[in-house]
Amino acid sequence: MSLKSVIVVLMAVIGVFSDPEPGTYKAPPPYGAQPEYVEIPHCAKNTTKSWCLEDNEYPQHEVQQALDLHYQGVVAFYKDKLANTENSVDGLNKLNDESYLCPSSADYIRPLRAINIDGKWRTIVNNVESYGIKYTQTARIEECDVVVGATCPLVPSCYESKCVQKNLFHRFMVYNPQDYTFPFAIEKFKMPGSCGCVVGAFHL
Repeated sequence: MSLKSVIVVLMAVIGVFSDPEPGTYKAPPPYGAQPEYVEIPHCAKNTTKSWCLEDNEYPQHEVQQALDLHYQGVVAFYKDKLANTENSVDGLNKLNDESYLCPSSADYIRPLRAINIDGKWRTIVNNVESYGIKYTQTARIEECDVVVGATCPLVPSCYESKCVQKNLFHRFMVYNPQDYTFPFAIEKFKMPGSCGCVVGAFHL
C-alpha cells in the first residue's frame, strides 16, 4: 500500500470517530451535568402541601455551580429580592385581630420546592452556599387548625360565621436548569398567611 493510500485511510478513520451525525450533537451546559427536568418533583408525592421542606433529589450541587458561575448577577438579584419583598418575616410580627377568632398554627419554613402562582413546581434556592454567601429564603406561614368553613368558635351562635384560610404572596428566587443564559428568576408563590373569621348576619 502506498503512503498516499495510508494517509487517505487514516483520515477516513479519524472522520468516523470525530464527526457526529448532523443534528445529534448537543452542546454541554455551561455548568455541570443537569438533572432531568420533571414537571412534578418526587417530594410532592409525600405531602399534601404546595411546597416541600425535604427533598432527596434537590439539585444542591447544580445550584451551587450555577451560583458560582453567575455570582455578580445573582448577588444583585438576591439583595433586590430581600429589599423589596413584601410580607417578609420581619413585617409579619403582628397579626390582625380576626386571626384569633379561629385557632391556627404558625411556622417559619424554608421550602426547597414549591408551586408558583401559575401552578408550576419550581426549585427554590435555599440553604446553598456560594463564595461565602449562604442563600436562604424564609417564609412565615399560618394555617387553620379547624376545618375551613367551620363555625368560628369565639363568635356567638346568634351570628353566622365561618373560618377561612387566608393567603399571602411570597417572592422567592428560583433555579431553572433549562435556562442556560441566566438560570435564576424571582417568582411569586401563594402560601397560607392567617386563619380568618367571616361574620355574617345576626339571627335569633
